[in-house]
Amino acid sequence: MTDQSADQKAACMNADMTGYAENELEIYSYEGDGYKPMISFGDWRVAFLRHADRFDKNRVEKMERHMLTDEVFVLLFGEAFLILGEDEKVVRMKKNMLYNVKKAVWHAVCVSEDAQVLIVENDNTGAQNTEYRKLRSKVSA
Repeated sequence: MTDQSADQKAACMNADMTGYAENELEIYSYEGDGYKPMISFGDWRVAFLRHADRFDKNRVEKMERHMLTDEVFVLLFGEAFLILGEDEKVVRMKKNMLYNVKKAVWHAVCVSEDAQVLIVENDNTGAQNTEYRKLRSKVSA
């Protein structure tokens, strides 16, 4: 094992959120309500989902399915549920677990008021390649 030079040690000790070049790192956060795309690159995008009326378990009304892509959900904090498939199974999400909803699977997500979910999907995911339908039953989670 080799020793770090004094310059390398100083660089590590002085590293903080403000010491990077703009072309090296981008940092994002989101404190608003609902769905907010944060980063798009090439064919994919990363978004945050936070509570909004349409994502509340007592108010969620529709399901969707993306015909060209899977969609990944990661619960960061709070409570969240995925409603899946024709039979509308309710899956309680666990923090820091990756949930990959496969292409063309009906789904909806509902979140608590303090929740934040990370979403990864194709950048072109939208109404032009997504189907929607009414949720047939109330969410019982």
